Amino acid sequence: KLIYIIKNENKKKDKVQFVIDAVTDSGGIRYATEKMFLFRDEALEILREFEDSEVRQALEELVRYTTDREF
Repeated sequence: KLIYIIKNENKKKDKVQFVIDAVTDSGGIRYATEKMFLFRDEALEILREFEDSEVRQALEELVRYTTDREF
């Protein structure tokens, strides 16, 4: 049902709210957030294997920006 709504009824506010509520109530947002931070930490560990440079620092900042910003 959720996939159908996302594919076919994504312009209907009540249907979109149904999907949001279902994902939130099932812990989907919490799960995705936890995974995001795990991937962030893994990416930063990989980057730390490289010599410190402006490029590495920029990549670290990009990783942090995409995970730590508020919506």
